[in-house]
Amino acid sequence: MSSAERSARRGAVDGPRGGEWMLTAAVLTALLAALLPVARVIESGAWLVGSVALAGLILAAGYNARRFRLPAVAVTLIEAAVWVVFMTVVFVRDTAFVWLIPTADTIREVPRLVQTAMEEITLGAAPLEPSLALAFMVVGAMGLLTLVIDHVVVTARMPLLASIGIVAVSLIPSIAVPGDVEVIGFVLLAVAILFLIRAETRSREKPLEQEAERSAGVPATAVAIGAIAVVVAVVATPMLPQPAARAGAGMGPGPGIDATLQLGDDLRRPQEVEVLRVRTDSPVVPYLRATTLTRFDGGVWEPDRPQSIALDSDRSLGELTVGPDIRVSEYNTIVDVVNLDSLWAPVPFPAVSIDGLDGQWSAVPYNRTVVARDGSTQGQEYAVVSTQPRPTLEQIRALTAGGEQVRDETTQLPADIPEIIGQTAAQVTAEATNDYDRLVALQRWFRGSDFRYSLDAPVEDGFDGSGAEAVARFLEQREGYCVHFASAFALMARTLHMPARIVVGYLPGQPTTDSVDGQPVYSVSSSQLHAWPEVYFGGIGWVAFEPTSGLGVPTSFSPAAALPGELGQPGATAPDTAATPAAPTTTPAPGVDQETGGTASGSTDTQADPLPAFGILLLVALVLALPFLLGQLRRRQLEVAGRRGDVAAAWQAVQDAAIDLGIPVPASQSARVLGARLVHEHGAPAAEMRVLVTAIERASYARGGKHGFGQGDATTDAALAVRAALFAAADPPRRLFARLVPRSLVVRPGSVYAGSGPAARRLAAG
Repeated sequence: MSSAERSARRGAVDGPRGGEWMLTAAVLTALLAALLPVARVIESGAWLVGSVALAGLILAAGYNARRFRLPAVAVTLIEAAVWVVFMTVVFVRDTAFVWLIPTADTIREVPRLVQTAMEEITLGAAPLEPSLALAFMVVGAMGLLTLVIDHVVVTARMPLLASIGIVAVSLIPSIAVPGDVEVIGFVLLAVAILFLIRAETRSREKPLEQEAERSAGVPATAVAIGAIAVVVAVVATPMLPQPAARAGAGMGPGPGIDATLQLGDDLRRPQEVEVLRVRTDSPVVPYLRATTLTRFDGGVWEPDRPQSIALDSDRSLGELTVGPDIRVSEYNTIVDVVNLDSLWAPVPFPAVSIDGLDGQWSAVPYNRTVVARDGSTQGQEYAVVSTQPRPTLEQIRALTAGGEQVRDETTQLPADIPEIIGQTAAQVTAEATNDYDRLVALQRWFRGSDFRYSLDAPVEDGFDGSGAEAVARFLEQREGYCVHFASAFALMARTLHMPARIVVGYLPGQPTTDSVDGQPVYSVSSSQLHAWPEVYFGGIGWVAFEPTSGLGVPTSFSPAAALPGELGQPGATAPDTAATPAAPTTTPAPGVDQETGGTASGSTDTQADPLPAFGILLLVALVLALPFLLGQLRRRQLEVAGRRGDVAAAWQAVQDAAIDLGIPVPASQSARVLGARLVHEHGAPAAEMRVLVTAIERASYARGGKHGFGQGDATTDAALAVRAALFAAADPPRRLFARLVPRSLVVRPGSVYAGSGPAARRLAAG
């Protein structure tokens, strides 16, 4: 063997290895780009470092295993072993043999970690705190994703298919935590995917051809995909109606419950459906709570994530403890879920027992709410027993807001809270002499004529939120909806050194003509999703107030000398009402239908805007036509490259046609064998095939690469004639499917999938 030949052979070996090194780096880059959005769901921590380290170790193991030319199965097994060892050493080494080898205890520990992580995801609110269980799930999932992507890209040679999986993973955080499109993150992901596709293309090119003009097929197709994706995601998506996916909302049919205090979009675009039916022996139809929000960092109120206990446990809810001489009344409420897919079961407060829920449910003693461990509220009917403290006016005035039972976070305020909040609270309550009267003064002030219920003003004036700055603007403008009233009330109560929190749930329903066992049935609609504040009084517990102008009935207590009123909750009645009052009515602000923002009565403009629907139809049509358009673009690119003298591009056009029509193109067959099979079995013209095969053989086996042999126009015309004949010989359904959904966009000639299927098996058997 001459020195030149030895040099050429070394180039043939070293060249692909260099390409595979770049391909491995491209895979890692794409995985990291898909991992970064997870930081929106889980606070950054050791899990991020662990995910990067595990992905790097797996890819490094695969790269080195391929250098020794091990079979694909052996490479995958080695990568899987790296995954097992890493996860064992980092997370469950205490149960492993010499910290490395998993044991039976290690295997039993894994389901516990997964279950714990799922509970934290289900019950928590983003961004989640990075616990050990969450880190185990994220790092493990990242490692498994690395295994799959490495196999699809490097072994199966299908980078476009792998890119779809990477994009899908990157979209999960956006689904879990809806928000504006992160253009920078999307562009980084697009660049990483284009780099991956280009690296895979270069890893398949021969060293002698690297300085020659390369086919623009795959890279140009990838650029087209990236450009269209950027246009759709950055330009078209914000123009379409946005989904109202919120923390705690179910993934099934029916509306969910927003526990993030981002109710504005939901209320401005309400889907008025009946969610619940309620009946009760209480003289006042209660508010139904879902969850509470206590922690406030100045920008957002976060849903509480306290410890939960299995609902069937004796310690789940328990009896209510009140001070001496405080009367307590017990009521029974039946909640029938008509159309609500939520993790939280709406219950009256304070619930002491719940019966009838199907599935696995937990109770949260801290706020007496009920949360699903598995399942949702959809289709449920359950009975709730609640015991309501009924202090007299004199008793609650004698109590102080606060106590040892409350957490510090119920009184915490951000350091930079706007001065208007504390100053206004002090001015409004200046004449009150006790905590209860101060809160009533705040409630009366908010419900007075100075404030107006509005869904539009917060958007127009730029304070559509629940943060401290939004509250300050709300107090200046004095227009807003329930979130603004509740958030302002809670913050002002805290400036007065009172523990306060916010509750998310439902307003009392509207009476219907139905009754069950003599009890009237009340209907609760999706537009009655509501937020209200609570303040803690020692000896009574959390007392709810209703500051929202035009909604509900304000909290009040009756003097001892008068007839006893109901618990100081939103909807409580005054002491001089009838013995059995009707359900509290909600009196919206003029022209506003409760929290829907629609007109209360009279004619309404129901004409729908056709532009969003037209935009959706146009986008759907574009997506459906995308494979056909990309196929035509690729065919045109190959034709142009072929006429410039690129014989490989002309031959590629024939291979793509065969793949599109379901004809096997295995790596084991040479161009001559494949060409003969296409002529004898699939109607390809013999003369044109002879021209094409001769040209590709000369280009493949002679120095100079794929250029310089045969006339470009003649070779390309022959390739087009062969393509046309293959399509003409196919039956009409297959021909139509091949044009509309060309498989060659994701299946490469010679790959595992190009030589699979029934036709390939018949070919191998024959």
